[in-house]
Amino acid sequence: MADDDGQRLAALLRTGLDAVADPMFDRFASMVRTVLGVPVALVSLVDADRQFFPGACGLGDPWAQKRETPLSHSFCKHVVDAAQPLIVTDARVDPRVRDNLAIEDLGVVGYAGMPVVDADGQVLGSLCAIDHEPRRWTEQELSALSDLAAACSDSLQLRIASYQASDRAELVAERSRLLLRASIALGAAATSDQVVDTVRDLVIGTLDPAYVGVSWLETGGLIQLASGRLLPPDLAEHWATYGTEVRTPSGLAARSGRTVVLPDLAAVAEQTPDALDTFHRMQWQAAVSVPLPGAGGPIGALTFCWKQRYTPGDAEHAVLTALAGYVSQALQRASAYDDRRTAAETMQKALLSPLPALDHVRLVARYAPANRADLVGGDWYDAVRLDDTRMAVVIGDVAGHGVTAAATMGHYRSMLRALLVDRYDYPSVLLSRFERAAKLLGVGGMATVLVAYLTAEPDGGHTLTWANAGHIPPTLVLPDGTVSQLPNGGPLLGGLRGVTRRTHTRALPAGSRLVLYTDGLIETRTFPIDDGIDHLHRVITDRPGAGLDELADASMAIIAPGEREDDASLLLIETLTPQPPG
Repeated sequence: MADDDGQRLAALLRTGLDAVADPMFDRFASMVRTVLGVPVALVSLVDADRQFFPGACGLGDPWAQKRETPLSHSFCKHVVDAAQPLIVTDARVDPRVRDNLAIEDLGVVGYAGMPVVDADGQVLGSLCAIDHEPRRWTEQELSALSDLAAACSDSLQLRIASYQASDRAELVAERSRLLLRASIALGAAATSDQVVDTVRDLVIGTLDPAYVGVSWLETGGLIQLASGRLLPPDLAEHWATYGTEVRTPSGLAARSGRTVVLPDLAAVAEQTPDALDTFHRMQWQAAVSVPLPGAGGPIGALTFCWKQRYTPGDAEHAVLTALAGYVSQALQRASAYDDRRTAAETMQKALLSPLPALDHVRLVARYAPANRADLVGGDWYDAVRLDDTRMAVVIGDVAGHGVTAAATMGHYRSMLRALLVDRYDYPSVLLSRFERAAKLLGVGGMATVLVAYLTAEPDGGHTLTWANAGHIPPTLVLPDGTVSQLPNGGPLLGGLRGVTRRTHTRALPAGSRLVLYTDGLIETRTFPIDDGIDHLHRVITDRPGAGLDELADASMAIIAPGEREDDASLLLIETLTPQPPG
């Protein structure tokens, strides 16, 4: 009964009428008043909590202005509920309506109402004649009123049909806009999660599902769920991967290559019984699963679930099929990107080798990629144990971003490592050897690099010996908290020919700290490097007792991850007093 009333109210909504005068229905009211000789005639449509009059003639104020009354004043409600005419000679004594407030407030005494119906026969209201006195309605009067009600129903049906045609045209336009938005938005999605989120955002307000799911078809017919984060954790784990013996909407669509329509729970139970418990738990009532097309057949399925019964029409089928095509392309791009990103992350981790463990120094390092698609770059740090008292450290930055810069960085890093362990040279000589070797081997690319040796001395201090090819000078923090920058270096690598480089030396007392970093740590286009260096020094001075890990984390936070425009490498070194043997 509730469903029937819901359908009737939906049909009423499709008339587009309200408590506003409509010329056509005003004419019907006028004809009834003239033909039957009554003081009041109405075209009354009955809503959930009111009746309203798109057609009215002879109605007194204030009702003539309002053109509606609550259902407490409605005789027409009886016509709708019974789906048949209501004929009242004297409402004041008629047990069906004698308590109706319209008797007192609107002067309804004699009443004759005929059903007004839509094309499906649903009674939306009535065409009624009202007298302020008792009225014995003749057969001729009632026949005339019935004929006028039939004509009024025809006009109402034409209006609904026109409204539906307009509504269908708008629906087609809206779904065309949806597909246009999908082609643009999905083209920008770089990961599987972004694809799922994009589809979900696109269909809100149009298809309005409760859940959007994406599944991959793996080798051997296995189904892998790509949208598990949208489900409760235990369900996500349960459906993470399942085989051909499990019958679900996604599995059926992906393996058969056809769209699976499950309009209600009975269809779910019949076609995909293994999913029924999940539907009950999530309060889903219907689903549509569309195969994701690939070059060699389906690559998975795009699934929509609703919390109400749902049967897609031809237009919805076309939209879902087209949307699945866009989603498939986006997922295949995202998969390729995921593979590339995984390879890039593996390469970057391989190039950033673990730091050596030494008795006389403590080391902490950090690396963060720029906020962009490539997760690799040209920044690197390195530390090489040469013997029990001496360590070499490197910080460098190859110009450019992405895989190309990372490949050049890998060459440079490997060559420097080989030169460092081959024999000891002054850092300036080592850089010159490095430049010559890079040129002879055809390794190109400009870069900044600082190479240093840290040597433990018998008195407990350390000697720092370094050469700098265009890199940001390290920051030195002495045991008393004094913060300063070491001297600037010479030109960057690959920039000039015939460059003479200089070796610098500095004695460091035990408890000193060195901060080596690349410009991505402290600089963006809107945050100049000098401001960044000042900020770094404040980070250090504001944390006089901080450990290296705390200091490293605070330094990496100078530029927020979402605002980082370049890779950032950081190497912190703290000198310790060598412990006597034994």
